[in-house]
Amino acid sequence: MSSAVVPAAARTAPAPIEPPARVGPIGRLGRYTATHFRRVLIGWLLVAVVLGFFAPRVETALSGAGWEASGSQATQARKLVERDFAGLGSYGLMTVVSSPTQTVGSPGFEAVVARVEQTLRADGAVRTVLAPAPGVSISRDRHTAVVQAGAARNPNRMVAAADSLKGSLHKLSTSTVTVNLTGAAGMWSDFNAANRSAMLKSEAISWPVTLGIMLLAFGSLVAAGLPLMLTMVGLLAAAGALYLGTLIAPISIWAMNFALMFALALGIDYALFIVMRFRGAFFGSKLDAQEATAVTMDTAGKAVLFSGATVLISLTAVMLVPSPAFRSMSLGIMLAVIFVLAATLTLLPAVLAKLGPKVENLALPWLRSNPPALHRSPRFAAWGERLWRHPFRYGIPALMLLLALAFPVTLLKTSMPSIKVVPSGDSSRIGYNQVQAAMGPGATGPLQILAPAVQATTVARVAKSDPGIAQVMPIQLGAAGLALITAIPRQDPSNPAVAATIDRLRAELPAGALLGGAVAENHDLQSLLASKTSLVIAVVLVLGFLLLLFALQAPLLAAAGVLTNLLATGAAFGVSKWIFQDGDLHSLLGFQPQGFLDAWGPVFFFAMIFAISMDYTMFLLSSTKEHWDRTHSARDAMVGGMAHSGRVIFAAAAVMVAVFFTFALSGPLPPKEMGIILGVAVLLDAALVRLLLLPVLLRLMGARAWYLPRWARRVLPDVRFGHSS
Repeated sequence: MSSAVVPAAARTAPAPIEPPARVGPIGRLGRYTATHFRRVLIGWLLVAVVLGFFAPRVETALSGAGWEASGSQATQARKLVERDFAGLGSYGLMTVVSSPTQTVGSPGFEAVVARVEQTLRADGAVRTVLAPAPGVSISRDRHTAVVQAGAARNPNRMVAAADSLKGSLHKLSTSTVTVNLTGAAGMWSDFNAANRSAMLKSEAISWPVTLGIMLLAFGSLVAAGLPLMLTMVGLLAAAGALYLGTLIAPISIWAMNFALMFALALGIDYALFIVMRFRGAFFGSKLDAQEATAVTMDTAGKAVLFSGATVLISLTAVMLVPSPAFRSMSLGIMLAVIFVLAATLTLLPAVLAKLGPKVENLALPWLRSNPPALHRSPRFAAWGERLWRHPFRYGIPALMLLLALAFPVTLLKTSMPSIKVVPSGDSSRIGYNQVQAAMGPGATGPLQILAPAVQATTVARVAKSDPGIAQVMPIQLGAAGLALITAIPRQDPSNPAVAATIDRLRAELPAGALLGGAVAENHDLQSLLASKTSLVIAVVLVLGFLLLLFALQAPLLAAAGVLTNLLATGAAFGVSKWIFQDGDLHSLLGFQPQGFLDAWGPVFFFAMIFAISMDYTMFLLSSTKEHWDRTHSARDAMVGGMAHSGRVIFAAAAVMVAVFFTFALSGPLPPKEMGIILGVAVLLDAALVRLLLLPVLLRLMGARAWYLPRWARRVLPDVRFGHSS
């Protein structure tokens, strides 16, 4: 639904100006920024210049690892192996040399192995190099060998080392012998590179799509450019701040990807709401540009502030997961939200007041309408009236559809990503497949058991007797009286049977033994995520309810907002089970199903979906509350809220769905999961929840929606989204 454009001439006729409106703190902030345009502009230019100076460095400073459960048994084991066993832990480098025609010992094969060892020894990230050994790293048919290199750096820097080494190692291949870097560092390197490329490709598609929808929503190039201004300012500042953050602690490269996505999402949402309201205040009244800005910020600006606070609360809950990757990704998004929110509350009102009627410049002629389009949408007002007259006709089918879509969540399976998330042509996946074909499915996921040397024989015996172990390597003695026993599972690392083997071994091993390895680290992270998911969801729901209660002064309405958010989120995950776990549509979307959803999806995607959904909830209910405070009519509140926020929700959701679905066009699986789940969630939330089910609930609750106990009135501050003239 496109909004009409107001000709500049519509405001050229002289008219008496209304006296300044009485506004609250956010309105006064808007008035201040409107009257001090230069100060605000200079302030943001300084922020952009200072943080923008560091922004280009962020891509190389961010880390590629961090997917671990901090303090877990596997993490402890890795650190001890790296310290006492020449760095041959889970982030050591594994280089696979393979040939269908030559074998270990033949001149051509040995020449390639020698060059691989030389290349590895020359790199500062390598602590030691182990030549292939029979029964350990040479296949029985002698056509495949593994050169192991001990890590001299931490996991993040080993992934960076894999970035620089994998190309030069692959170039050592000949016409008959291939060289491929694999192992945890190599796989994370390829995984991050593939996802970075896919994200950039999707972003390149999403920007013109976004601009096109913004043009349809606003009707002018100037107005349509304002959301992009907020996005660019927020992203530039967040990128610079992330770089500075890397000087203190490692930050995942995924933090930047998600920061960009949220800067775009919230920049659009907030600008739509503010600009639409400004147009209504300016073109629909006798207020000058500065006072129209103050009124806009006192109403829409206040809603944006509460919305931003809700987003930050949702993301803060993810910090409860003690994993560096999760916490740094949350930090990246939160920085983007903070800067976009700050720009929305200061820079945007200053620009709007400066533009005044010029906000409609460069208008599209075919979108002009007469009389000028104001903040109220007749189409959504009519839709609100229809829902008021026939709540059950529309509400029951919407509820049944959402429940049906959400039901598969009860059958959802999660696990850490398998090798299938790495593109089939990348070195790490090729090497992975070569090792499995030559040495067995479990050879790519060795378990490393650390124990006091006096317990080594007992540990080896326990490992050999376990039905899930195919082979136990000779005991290695290290420093500090420790022994290392390497056990090879029978199954592929992504097989659930390996997780059962890890749990069984840990229960049977003597006290003091630690079981680690890359597979065990993934298992520990998956267990951590499973244990924290309910807590994160509960914290997000409770804090979201409290913030809505604070803003709306209506417990029933706050509960309705949170529960309907939960319903839309559940439906989105139900669709994800159908697509990604069951594999439906995998041919159309171009991916190889794993049989499960990536384990980090439920926690992280829930927080993201809830944050975005709360945007629309706040936009609708703040407008509804404004009408309720003015008329105390439940019908006027519901219909008026729909009329004044429906167009914004519709346009913002259209942009978000288009943007998120572009990620489904990306090559690797994780961006597809993200794009489909977030896109479906926004689509369902806008179409079935915010613009249908929640208004129906307002109709059914009537005046009871606004009931507030007396004791709560004494505790809660009086928050209003209207203003007094």
